[in-house]
Amino acid sequence: MTSDPIPDPAMTGGVRAGERIIALPGRFDAQLYFVGRVRTPWAKRAECPRRGDPLAGPVCTLEIDPHWADALIGIADNDRLQVLYWMDQARRDLVLQVPRDGRALGTFALRSPARPNPIASSVVTLLEVRGCTLSVRGLDCVDGTPLIDLKPEHPPG
Repeated sequence: MTSDPIPDPAMTGGVRAGERIIALPGRFDAQLYFVGRVRTPWAKRAECPRRGDPLAGPVCTLEIDPHWADALIGIADNDRLQVLYWMDQARRDLVLQVPRDGRALGTFALRSPARPNPIASSVVTLLEVRGCTLSVRGLDCVDGTPLIDLKPEHPPG
């Protein structure tokens, strides 16, 4: 006898047994600008790797809005970049989570995408820069994810 797989509540909007959600605050404390979009081979969160591989992962693209073109001057001098992006499909109200190992942990003790501010960070290998398009390895997000910022892994100096 086979059983149907249990759907992942994070993907369906549900909450696992032992998890806790809270009411979100009524206002935001900050604003930010999306500087571009991330292009990856993954159309759904369930397809994304748990961590990107900066050496052997698939080539992904960072499409920077031309408004920010001058901010890319000198970026090609870096082998590795820290990429900050907004996990726009993640829930924000989960404070106690039950990962696959079954142990309840607070959101801040996990690398889960479900968090009050769904900001993700990946260190990637920079392969090529062509105008406002960067080819990289090491991402782990859904295609079309909003890009917040780029930083060299090691600043010049």
